[in-house]
Amino acid sequence: MKFRHHKKGLVLGVYESSQTSDPLVLTNSAEDFNKRVQSKLIQQLSRSGCPLKKGKSRTFHGLDEEFAAVVLVGLGKPSPGIDKQEQWDEAKENVRAAVAAGCKQMQELEVEEVQVDPCGDPQAAAEGALLSLYFYDELKQKKKPKVSVSLLGSVGADAWRKGILLAEGQNLARLLMEAPANHMTPNIFAERVQEKLKVAKDQVKVYARSKSWIEEKKMGAFLSVTRGSEEPPVFLEIHYHGESSDLKDPLVLVGKGITFDSGGISLKPSAGMDNMRADMGGAATICSAIITAVALKLPINIIGLTPLCENMPSGKATKPGDVVTATNGKTIQVDNTDAEGRLVLADALCYAHTFNPRAIVNAATLTGAMVVALGSAATGVFTNSDWIWTELKEASIATGDRVWRMPLFQHYTKQITESQLADLNNIGGSRYGGSCTAAAFLREFVTAQHWAHLDIAGVMENKDEVPYLGKGMAGRPTRTLVEFIARLAKSDSP
Repeated sequence: MKFRHHKKGLVLGVYESSQTSDPLVLTNSAEDFNKRVQSKLIQQLSRSGCPLKKGKSRTFHGLDEEFAAVVLVGLGKPSPGIDKQEQWDEAKENVRAAVAAGCKQMQELEVEEVQVDPCGDPQAAAEGALLSLYFYDELKQKKKPKVSVSLLGSVGADAWRKGILLAEGQNLARLLMEAPANHMTPNIFAERVQEKLKVAKDQVKVYARSKSWIEEKKMGAFLSVTRGSEEPPVFLEIHYHGESSDLKDPLVLVGKGITFDSGGISLKPSAGMDNMRADMGGAATICSAIITAVALKLPINIIGLTPLCENMPSGKATKPGDVVTATNGKTIQVDNTDAEGRLVLADALCYAHTFNPRAIVNAATLTGAMVVALGSAATGVFTNSDWIWTELKEASIATGDRVWRMPLFQHYTKQITESQLADLNNIGGSRYGGSCTAAAFLREFVTAQHWAHLDIAGVMENKDEVPYLGKGMAGRPTRTLVEFIARLAKSDSP
């Protein structure tokens, strides 16, 4: 059933009760609405069969003149709290998934305006609503109907707004990642980010550094990746003065920005190569997290660094076996041109140290080995800092976009430092532990006491694993990065 005239809908929550005599418990908002319609809501629900399981929805029509459709969504047990096994706040996840189910149902019905029950957690409700309604149809003539969402009532308005900003940040990362490579070149990416940050020009400075600047900084590892492409590289640099005008003790965020990765001379298989338009997921999530931090006015200094380029094969492309020199003077034997992300990050990490950072965190869709190790369940984190790990883990429990700590053993360092022709080899001597040897390679360009590398290859794309994200590029872990930044803004450590 589709509505041509009256297109307003309502999403309400219901809990599972432990009492067999009363298997369902309405949220406060649902209870108020049930009274308003003289108990017709609970009567209709009882007729449709009970209980309403977690994450499922039921749609009712004709209950109220104001709303053409009312969708009741299952929230599971009331206040389940943090699930230590799952490593997330189950109550928040239940709200996100339930509200998402309701909003997607409204989208199917072509309801244009939806009011959403806060379900006890307005921020999580906003996240579930907005994340579930995102879709990429920028280049299609036929557009999906747009759905606007608002909070039912006024309680929790600030938390709702925060949830909207967090979801918008992740949706921006999804848009940047999903766009075809010819519509998201290094220059276009930089322009999109600059445009988003224009509103905060008093606190934010954005620099799109050219190839000549990159050459001046002697970023030979980065430049070696750019050689095969006709698209000029860009080194995008963002300064957010959230705490002080002098950018004292900044958090430096570094994102891999390969806007298309063919593998170079070490060419990838053609099947699935189109997904490599999202190989700039590190840059997309880092920049979107900073844009969100700016929108939230978080009191912290941040510097964002994203080396942007394509990795393409041509007569000028770097060849397997070539030796290049990073900005810190270390030489690198490039035995696999498809292990290019670590090369662009190496120079960016060296540059990050020039800002005397409080901490450095980099994100990259770096290795297929990470997909094998963790699948899409969590972002792999390699860090030399227990403090950073604790903050990231706590942030991810709140967002439901999880992280998992991986090893930085010397066992892996030996594999990339035993190089025939240079100081380092860009691949390990074994086909096993590829995400670990990649992290060990990056560590060779880090002297900071607090550094973390996030391998986000496994969470790059969503099929049906996360119920409140549709199919396509996931934009993960943008919300976890924002929550991490917010925690650092409140912390005096280290």
